[in-house]
Amino acid sequence: MQAYPSLYIIIFSLLEITFISGSLGGGSIQPEIFFCYFSYFSLFVMAKLKKYWESARYEVGRLPFHLERALFSPFSPLPVMSCLFLMEILANYFVINQIKYTEIDWKAYMQEVEGVQNGTYDYTKLKGDTGPLVYPAGFVYVFTVFYHITDKGRNIRLAQYIFCVIYLVTLLIVFDIYRKCRRVPPYIFFFMCCASYRIHSIYVLRLFNDPVAMLFFYFAVSLMIRDHWALGCLFYSLAVSVKMNILLFSPGLLILLLARHTPLKTILYLIICAIPQVVLAIPFLLVNPLGYLMRSFDIGRQFLFKWTVNWRFLPIEIFENRFFHIGLLLFHISILVLFTFCRWKNLLPTLNLSLSPKKESKNLGPSQIVIPLFTSNFIGMCFSRSLHYQFYVWYFHTLHYLVFATTMPTVFKLLILGMTELCWNTYPSTYWSSGLLHICHMVLLLYLWLSPIYYPMCIHGDINCKYGHKTAKKETSPTSSVSSKLKKK
Repeated sequence: MQAYPSLYIIIFSLLEITFISGSLGGGSIQPEIFFCYFSYFSLFVMAKLKKYWESARYEVGRLPFHLERALFSPFSPLPVMSCLFLMEILANYFVINQIKYTEIDWKAYMQEVEGVQNGTYDYTKLKGDTGPLVYPAGFVYVFTVFYHITDKGRNIRLAQYIFCVIYLVTLLIVFDIYRKCRRVPPYIFFFMCCASYRIHSIYVLRLFNDPVAMLFFYFAVSLMIRDHWALGCLFYSLAVSVKMNILLFSPGLLILLLARHTPLKTILYLIICAIPQVVLAIPFLLVNPLGYLMRSFDIGRQFLFKWTVNWRFLPIEIFENRFFHIGLLLFHISILVLFTFCRWKNLLPTLNLSLSPKKESKNLGPSQIVIPLFTSNFIGMCFSRSLHYQFYVWYFHTLHYLVFATTMPTVFKLLILGMTELCWNTYPSTYWSSGLLHICHMVLLLYLWLSPIYYPMCIHGDINCKYGHKTAKKETSPTSSVSSKLKKK
């Protein structure tokens, strides 16, 4: 445009000459003037096309930069996330229609809910084909909705599509959390979406209740990242009301509440966490309160050895031994205490444990919220008495963040993710798959302990500083080398 400003003047002059000559000549346009006008107009069009062509060539030259940024920069994950989400829609449709559904617990869920629909509110009398009802009251309400939508559980295909929606919504929320944290390169999301047959199976081929609980939990995390702690605690409690495993995140949540709020306000948020548990359970507490508490929050329940994923290499006598369970619990508590006082305290503002009034801390960054929550749950998984195949969703979408919160070489990070997936896909579990799973857990736990993420070096005091000051170890953008070369050119 700037190189050819006179073309506009020439064209308008020609139009004026053409109009005058046409008027003087009785309406006919002289061929010489028409040819001159057409020539200058063609020159103008060619100039514009040349400019667009040069711009296009420049962008084509920058294509490697754009491609590398889209795949490796944690600050630009949306293109990859969008493509993967569309692929997931097609993949889940294919899985539902081409792979046979396997009945495990869905029928039992519907039988337990049907007992409530028939007027039985004594938790000790609610049961299905796989055993008694052992989930809190929120589970009953959620699956009652599914019970009516799916014609008392008989329309399995419709139930699969419902769980497909649950999976896709969960994926969107997880993507949002990772986008806010800006730590994981986008290419890792290919492994999160496309490389796990077990996860797709749990969601749309098995119809377990675990995905419902995790949906509520991830939504709670998303709210906390946006500093909506009251709503976050409410949805966290709803997640606990569907399945008790969400309590594994509670140590991290308590530390976050104390770091972000005053002790009195922390107590208020804990009350918000407790209210849904009481309100949803009222019909059952009025009939048999002790029976409800013993069934829905039975932490001493014995798991079946034939379904264990993580302790297959042990003799069944040790697996069922109470002293073994107590030992695991002591290890669990000890590691949580060590992380709380030796690691998380370096990541978060100073905890105020006194009841005196105190000015609240500033908003916590996304990584400051995610690390304690995900790590406390991961520690619980490491020392769990037993892990069944559907429990994989308890930490699957958090593993990718935890791995990239360490200084492990990228090859080792991918190996940890790949070997963990292999262990969970081995059915039935074997000595080597259980042992390999523990090795992966222990290696990742060790690297989390040594992670520099607990020592943020930012002049703005924020681990998620918008200027990129993130950790003590200097991090360079993977696209910096490409951009510097382009600048030199």
